[in-house]
Amino acid sequence: MKKTKWVLDPTHSELGFKIKHLMITNVSGSFRNFEAEIETQNEDFSTAQITASVDVASITTNNDQRDAHLRNSDFFETDTYPTLTFSSTRVKNLDDENFEITGDLTMKGVTREIVLNVEYSGVTKDPWGGERAGFAVTGKIKRADFGLNFNAVLETGSVMLGEEVRIFSEVQFVKEMEVVTV
Repeated sequence: MKKTKWVLDPTHSELGFKIKHLMITNVSGSFRNFEAEIETQNEDFSTAQITASVDVASITTNNDQRDAHLRNSDFFETDTYPTLTFSSTRVKNLDDENFEITGDLTMKGVTREIVLNVEYSGVTKDPWGGERAGFAVTGKIKRADFGLNFNAVLETGSVMLGEEVRIFSEVQFVKEMEVVTV
């Protein structure tokens, strides 16, 4: 059996999020620095073992003051918890293009199981002879599950920030190597 390792191409990948602000619009952000690897049996992504690591201090919302606030103890505490990690525990093949990935997300010292929806875009050869696989990933988490509890009650009685955070990612992986196992 062959094990195939796929490594994230960070220059052709993005990891973003959206959260309700004042309960009327969404604020978007992203993480500039993150890594991920996939290991499959042969090239069968339904057998994937996925790991990812995010440099939380690389968060950006296109507002320096808000980004600094997100890095402090009201939110991510990046000095204490500099890394967010994900490790898959189960992959469910829904059809030729869609997977459901269950895994452990660790953020701010808290680990919770989450489910991500993955759309597989296929594998292609790049201009340099390498093979690449593309995926679109979406999911939702509740920020309080990870200790991200900061909020403010508004005059209207609603809150400043929504509880649900929507995750979205477009990622390309480069086939790094194949190893034959017995």
